[in-house]
Amino acid sequence: MAVNLDEIRRAAERVAASHGLDVVDIELAGTAKDRTLRVSLEKNAEGRAQLKAAAAAHAEGLPEKLLEGSLAVEQLSGVKHEDCAAFSRDFGVLLDVEDLVPGAAYTLEASSPGLDRKLTRPEEFERFVGCLVKVRTFEPVRNNRHWQGRLIAATRAASGTGTVTLDLTAVKQNSKSRKAGVETVEIALGNIEKANLVPEI
Repeated sequence: MAVNLDEIRRAAERVAASHGLDVVDIELAGTAKDRTLRVSLEKNAEGRAQLKAAAAAHAEGLPEKLLEGSLAVEQLSGVKHEDCAAFSRDFGVLLDVEDLVPGAAYTLEASSPGLDRKLTRPEEFERFVGCLVKVRTFEPVRNNRHWQGRLIAATRAASGTGTVTLDLTAVKQNSKSRKAGVETVEIALGNIEKANLVPEI
């Protein structure tokens, strides 16, 4: 039986919402006999707003880099071990009751997306404008498929298409990027194969 990741994501989102969390990413990896279902979580908008307020007030227990201003609040998921444990317990029961991962046994892992989190949806690119990103494209842009720079713009059209613009002067470029001889590059969202934040610590 095939596994329906969209159905699993919808179920994960229901459980996450009950814990004040958002699902960032879901991945089923491994072989048929050794599968791992990975769920990346972060605090929902309200939880992130509370984290932002705590950072502004220089509350205790927050990362030093955040208080110094060298780490953006948006880059933190705000998720603690207890959040992941509670989500895993409830989501694991739902997965088994609804038989959403049919077949042999699997391992469920719930975690924060990390500082090098994946960016997949248009709204994520919009949210992380100002951050350093690494992008790999399906088709070359200016004879290059690998770009790294500061995300300075993310636009979305009503049709669902859009673009991201990177400032290439923000980081040292590889030789191909330097040969392109440009300071910014615009990439269509539909041409992005993979994108990640680049931690600035």
